[in-house]
Amino acid sequence: MTQTLAADRARLLELVKELAVVHGKVILSSGKEADYYIDLRRITLHHEASRLAGRVMLAMLDDAGIEFETAGGLTMGADPVGTALMHAAGDAGRTIDAFVVRKAQKSYGMGRQVEGPSVDGRNVVVLEDTSTTGGSALAAVEGVRKAGGNIKAVAVIVDRDTGAKERIEAEAGVPYLFVFGKDELGLN
Repeated sequence: MTQTLAADRARLLELVKELAVVHGKVILSSGKEADYYIDLRRITLHHEASRLAGRVMLAMLDDAGIEFETAGGLTMGADPVGTALMHAAGDAGRTIDAFVVRKAQKSYGMGRQVEGPSVDGRNVVVLEDTSTTGGSALAAVEGVRKAGGNIKAVAVIVDRDTGAKERIEAEAGVPYLFVFGKDELGLN
């Protein structure tokens, strides 16, 4: 890991802890109750943290040897992550497109579920800001596969260590990568 990347990762971790971790009882999208909430939109839509997230996620995928041409996931959590990754790649002189997966296929217009440059026949990474049960990422995987995309991995910024990794790897048959585990956020 380069010194710059290490500094980016350390600063991103600092921002996640400072801006995104909210303590108190909450009900998660999975219906489960937790003592804290990780609101990563406070990161992925933040002027400094978004750039860091894009660079750190791109480096993580490169380090894992994941070769891909486009990245995105289920709207809305994945949208800013895909855009950050696309811009980080562009800043590095690389061409990686982003896409958005709708929760359901449109019944009008072109009737697409996956929006943006076509994923058909392309190597794809499905993104999410964080995952609890893996449901959103798996819905995105299904939509992308229907659209002809070749899923290479699922990648998230924060893994809550609540079974998403195991479920995604078993059901989607692809690696699940994350930048930070809940232990790094001091949430054990």
